[in-house]
Amino acid sequence: MIRTVAMRFGGLLRKESLQILRDPSSIAIAFVMPVFLLFIFGYGVSLDAKRVPLAIVVEQPNRDTQSFAGAFAQSQYFVPIHFRNVRQAEAAMKRRRVAGIVWMRANFSRELLAAGVAPIAVIVNGVDANNARIVEGYLQSVWANWLTSYARDRGAPITLPVQVEQRVWFNPAVRSRDYLVPGLIAVIMTLTGALLTAMVVAREWERGTMEALMVTPASIHEIMLSKLVPYFVLGMGGMALSVAMALWLFGVPLHGSLWVLMGASALFLMAALGMGLLVSTFARNQFVAGQVAIIVTFLPAFMLSGFIFDIRNMPAPIRTITYLVAARYFVAILQSVFLAGNVWSIFIPNAIALLLIAGFFLGLARMLARKRLD
Repeated sequence: MIRTVAMRFGGLLRKESLQILRDPSSIAIAFVMPVFLLFIFGYGVSLDAKRVPLAIVVEQPNRDTQSFAGAFAQSQYFVPIHFRNVRQAEAAMKRRRVAGIVWMRANFSRELLAAGVAPIAVIVNGVDANNARIVEGYLQSVWANWLTSYARDRGAPITLPVQVEQRVWFNPAVRSRDYLVPGLIAVIMTLTGALLTAMVVAREWERGTMEALMVTPASIHEIMLSKLVPYFVLGMGGMALSVAMALWLFGVPLHGSLWVLMGASALFLMAALGMGLLVSTFARNQFVAGQVAIIVTFLPAFMLSGFIFDIRNMPAPIRTITYLVAARYFVAILQSVFLAGNVWSIFIPNAIALLLIAGFFLGLARMLARKRLD
């Protein structure tokens, strides 16, 4: 009996493996799509504010104004553009030629170190609020550093109320790529796992091969498991490719254990495959299956996982919904393993959540699956 079941299951696995090898779309979903998405997000999307065009207006040029303007030229964050007066600079900002204005008034040198006096005016374009806050912080940093250097060179008392010594943990280079690429792996695996199972099963319904499986002695458990195993291996292969690109192409550090990363990825992929199987129980058309898989898996993983948008800043009802999104827990593990290391207080509860979600979707898919054609 056991030998018969093993031979039958081996035949189903062989059939699925041959179908993968003969179907280029499965290979494309597992390997080509991750590379495409990683290239787009790794190189095309950045939350960093670098080489920001900045208008410099000097009412009365002298050695001090020249020194301060030079501080912006030496910064990697700004590209200074000089204007004769503030009206020209404001016009340039309205046309979005510059993102901010630094206006040095005529009394700049005289009031430089006087308490309670602002010798410069700063205007920042607030259309993009996040970018405006970043630019404002960079401007304050350049001003504080230059003012400290100016006072030290002249032996003058400095009026800065606080001397800030910054230390950035986990991402000392402050590169958004190191933050985005690990989170993108979760989005890729969500889309890969759900599409691989949902569309492949729907394709079998369209081609009539599912009906042939239904009349075989194979049980529904064997049929479902034969669908999971090959696409689990394929999905893990795509995940390995994504991690390799993150490490060696984009230079993202991996401070944690590779085995921890693989274990969390296996749990999450089982959840994604379970979602795909669940979609396939309702959609027996490839187009419908693909659209449903994108809507119920990819979009929540992209918008509600913390991949780009901080969950803590979301309204309370939306934060509650995020607890139902498996990618939320996987993104937390990925960012921890890549940037901080094996933080078990983060890994264990999120891994348990992934295990429960995977069990729920796989169990629900099994409960709804029937070995019949209706």
